[in-house]
Amino acid sequence: MAKLIDYKVNTGEINMKTDSEILESAIKNKEKEPIIRFYGWSPKCVSLGRNQTLEHININYCSQNNIDIVKRVTGGRGLLHDDEVTYSFVCPIEFLHSGESVIQSYKEISSAIIEGFKNIDITLEIGNSKKRNTSFDYCMLLSTGADLSYNGKKLIGSAQYRKNNYILQHGSILFSYNQKLIEKIFNEKTSSETIISINEINQNLQRKDIIEAMKKGFQKYFSISYY
Repeated sequence: MAKLIDYKVNTGEINMKTDSEILESAIKNKEKEPIIRFYGWSPKCVSLGRNQTLEHININYCSQNNIDIVKRVTGGRGLLHDDEVTYSFVCPIEFLHSGESVIQSYKEISSAIIEGFKNIDITLEIGNSKKRNTSFDYCMLLSTGADLSYNGKKLIGSAQYRKNNYILQHGSILFSYNQKLIEKIFNEKTSSETIISINEINQNLQRKDIIEAMKKGFQKYFSISYY
């Protein structure tokens, strides 16, 4: 049976430490099925990919405005975690049909999320978000094959890390975003043409609706039960 860890709000440091600990525990215990977690962030936090530097981050502004900065074990660009739901999905490579392939494993896990969002009448697509030529360091403005998009705009950005034949994938689902705050942190003008949030799609949806939908999506797509 798959393990489900329900939504909880923590600091960025605790969230990233928890994801890493879940991965290590799965490896140690030779887990055969996924461990799925949902979480939020407080205070606001910028997470940086494992190979990313602080070069494009306004560190002083973050410090003065109680915005934490943490490193992720996963790759990718910087991301502001504020009004969102974050998921993490840990599983052995062999659990997925095409787990050996990074691209195909993204598609499999993303397909389960797409299945879940059908429960709340939101049709998502893998990739297919508008591309933007920019040196901008904010993850949600960059189009990759790990995106999930709605009407050509990025809604969910995910990143992945692998260790000892296990996968950790986590991703950010925007409820809303503060454009001016993002610009101050990342030192560059941004645009709403490439990003969309849950509140822009349906203001009546709450976090619990997103979480329940995703639980059902994972359960149906992977034919799993929870404990």
